[in-house]
Amino acid sequence: MKNLADAIENFIIGELIREHEEQIMVQRNELAERLSCAPSQISYVLNTRFTPERGYLVESRRGSGGFVRIVRLVPEEHIEREPNAEELLDHYVLRQMITVREAVAMKYMLSIMNVDEDGKKEILHRAMNEMNNITRR
Repeated sequence: MKNLADAIENFIIGELIREHEEQIMVQRNELAERLSCAPSQISYVLNTRFTPERGYLVESRRGSGGFVRIVRLVPEEHIEREPNAEELLDHYVLRQMITVREAVAMKYMLSIMNVDEDGKKEILHRAMNEMNNITRR
């Protein structure tokens, strides 16, 4: 039998697949009620399994009907091969996660850095996390 964290993760991934979307928005309390668990268990799964390292970005808004937005950072068309940093930036622009201007600036900065592709993606993931943290304040 699967544990609860696996069931929550599978449900969220299933929703992404079922909706054929790169992102979904859910209310933590409604999701907890639907899966018969505590909201803190939903938070645990979001914090441990939906990380940039695993290809996801989670944005949470609290109060007055707060929501959780889960964004798949790796586009579905790149599931079989991992996209490079530039392709990820293009995907973020298409999903309106960043502006074209921000993408151009990030592409330039990544192009002049003396790091390999994995390093560029790590820098990009950190930048996206920081940008997400700014919008939460």
